[in-house]
Amino acid sequence: MNDMPRNGVPQSAVKPSGTGPQPGQEAAGSGHAGHKSLLPDSRTGERKIEHVRLCLNEDVAGNGITTGFEQYRFRHNALPELDYDRISLNTEFLGRTLRTPLLISSMTGGSAATGKINERLAEAAERRGWALGVGSVRAAVERAELAATFHVRANAPTIPVIANVGAVQLAYGFGVEECRRAVEIAGADWLVLHLNGLQEVFQPEGDTGFGSLLQRIEALCRSLEIPVGIKEVGWGIDGDTAARLYQAGAAFIDVAGAGGTSWSQVEKFRSIDPVRRAAAEAFADWGIPTAECIAEVRAVSPRGALIGSGGLKHGVDAAKALALGADLAGFGRGLLGAAVSSEEALDQALAQVELELRTVMFGIGAPDLAALRGTPRLVRH
Repeated sequence: MNDMPRNGVPQSAVKPSGTGPQPGQEAAGSGHAGHKSLLPDSRTGERKIEHVRLCLNEDVAGNGITTGFEQYRFRHNALPELDYDRISLNTEFLGRTLRTPLLISSMTGGSAATGKINERLAEAAERRGWALGVGSVRAAVERAELAATFHVRANAPTIPVIANVGAVQLAYGFGVEECRRAVEIAGADWLVLHLNGLQEVFQPEGDTGFGSLLQRIEALCRSLEIPVGIKEVGWGIDGDTAARLYQAGAAFIDVAGAGGTSWSQVEKFRSIDPVRRAAAEAFADWGIPTAECIAEVRAVSPRGALIGSGGLKHGVDAAKALALGADLAGFGRGLLGAAVSSEEALDQALAQVELELRTVMFGIGAPDLAALRGTPRLVRH
């Protein structure tokens, strides 16, 4: 498809409010006319595919907890004194220049179908100037035949790419060489270690040896040649934990707070153990709201590289995350339906987020991200 303007959004790419699914909310089996879903029509039993299917078709959001963004509101500026077309989304993160402060968060890979999703995500991120994370590359390190499902660099030659490995794997034989291999497979600029303790508890094949993990993380951060960050998967990182991680050498933190996908809910749907299923339901409201995480982490580290993700629904949420102190705003499950559906649907979803973010900046009179971050026009109500 044709490239879109780097700092603009074609009107044809934006759906009027209330006229159909919001970005990324198409059903797994749906597709625009003439497009076939990337997911297999029948269940395969492959964990990566089933994770995607459950995230699209089941209610896997946290229940009884929100992102906290609804507690904040921007005060409108009726006289912004700037030209909309001159608003800049350009930013820098860990020494890299990006056209937007936006990230497609780590989601998938590890099977033929999810590899196709990664390709589509990479192509869209490259077109629009978003950073890109991939799902856990552990499977490809252990099984060479899966490496191609994470080969996103050919589709995204210029944007930052983040490889991803479970931090707990450092306690199960994963070391510097394995992490280097994960980075090589994804052609990544940075590595992120994900913390997913509750998911591992409820996952039938879970690894729960989190003892002495901080010192293992520190050893890796000090040894690997590229920046290593830490992320949660949907329950959040608080200020105290962030301070310990930055002190241990983490180059960035992605709070991945609560209010979006709950992986205890996802694993509940996968489990055939009635005890685990019932117990997982008790944790549906677990976690720290994303907005709270961002504010806490920024307070303990005014200059630490910080990604705000976890349940962001649109560009207004992204603007709030950035105004609270995040350097990048990450989107995950909200883009997954569009990615599975079609290239056009995904591009529309990214374009809509950018339009919403830029319009917030126009609405408060912020010409660039420096003006958005820390703006007094974000108020808690």
